[in-house]
Amino acid sequence: MTTTPSVQNDEKQRILNRLRRLEGQVRGLHKMVEEERPCQDILTLLTGIKSALNASGDAIFEGYIERCQQEERPIPTAELLKVARLLR
Repeated sequence: MTTTPSVQNDEKQRILNRLRRLEGQVRGLHKMVEEERPCQDILTLLTGIKSALNASGDAIFEGYIERCQQEERPIPTAELLKVARLLR
């Protein structure tokens, strides 16, 4: 499957938007800790941040694999597993 530069740019923009939202959530978490908000509220936001960060990592990893396939550059299984383990 070949993706056009436009599709790649769209995906890049989606990832950047995710990261901007994450950045805002982390700032919110920082503020909640400073304000000594209830632990349950802090932990709820922290859980959402972790989930969003994992989803962003998955999207970035998927894009990495797709780009390597487009370049017809095989990715050694060991390298894929190493990166996948880092994402856990």
